[in-house]
Amino acid sequence: MLVNRAVESLEMCGSSFYAEVLQNGSPSPLQRTKQSSLGRPDTRLLVDAGEVSTLIRMEVITLQSGSSGNCVYVETDGVRLLFDAGISGNKAQQRLSHHGKDIRDVDALIISHDHRDHTASMGIFQRKFGMPIYVTKRTYAETKRRMKLGRLHDVRHFCSGDTMWFGRVSVESIRTPHDAVDGVAFVVDNSQHRFGVLTDLGHVFSELESVMPTLDAVLIESNYCPRMLDDGPYPAFLKNRISGPAGHISNVEAAELLKRAGSERLNWACLAHLSDENNDPAVALETHQQVLGSAFRLICADRQAVSPLMHVSEFDEETFAPPIAASASKLPHDNAMVTTSIDQATTTKKSSQSQFDFTL
Repeated sequence: MLVNRAVESLEMCGSSFYAEVLQNGSPSPLQRTKQSSLGRPDTRLLVDAGEVSTLIRMEVITLQSGSSGNCVYVETDGVRLLFDAGISGNKAQQRLSHHGKDIRDVDALIISHDHRDHTASMGIFQRKFGMPIYVTKRTYAETKRRMKLGRLHDVRHFCSGDTMWFGRVSVESIRTPHDAVDGVAFVVDNSQHRFGVLTDLGHVFSELESVMPTLDAVLIESNYCPRMLDDGPYPAFLKNRISGPAGHISNVEAAELLKRAGSERLNWACLAHLSDENNDPAVALETHQQVLGSAFRLICADRQAVSPLMHVSEFDEETFAPPIAASASKLPHDNAMVTTSIDQATTTKKSSQSQFDFTL
């Protein structure tokens, strides 16, 4: 006999909740609708010490990453998730189809925070493709205040710090100090692999430090080169906002964070949310390789295009960046910053936080 699964209302905040609910031992209407689209997990047999088990693969595609728009696709164990909706519905559909994926099969759209480069097409994604939206109450309210979302019929709330379950796949939310109303980062876990969606971080904080060594792969913010930011055209207040405790983390901060996490478990890192004005993929890669060593596997998410399909548990040598000789690049870089203590930089960001009010 099946036991009913009691689930707290999605309006309430706890340590976790089920994204799919059983009613009287039977699938809910949402489950019945989505069952056929969940498909079969992409698995292989793993032989270890004479035992045969099933390896559940996790696929990642960045559809776009940067101040002009953000959207990330993660698929594992038959569950398909989109993180953020900062690009048009047509672009998202076309870029997923490039890899043979159908956006109409997506099971949930999960929103990180209220800034437009993450929410611009939130309403369109639901109305056009039928996906439920998962968002904190405060982020949803602020997004509605800022922009017209249109009619939405399936919005589900979680609280920062909650863990959401989609079948056997969990999505942990981590509250961030970014200058949003209620920003969060995410970790996707299929019980075998863990993938971090860590952008718009503000500064390096303790929970971020704790979660990094638990990941098998990561999409991590590497927003700006300090020298390019200092020498660039932005006004002083905007430079302070970007480099301040509620803005973004730099190439060096991201690289040092990866270094402390170590490469024993971490298979690769995708550098994300690179600034168009204050960074360059070659600069970011060179800085990371100087800190991490050339053997660390890196790729940059494109600001305007879809990425290759990446597997969390594996890597394709052609996908990830080859070593960049330090003398080969004449672009502005972070060399002068590499020897700076990340602890000192983080302390500076935290201590200056009270000087600015970044809440938009």
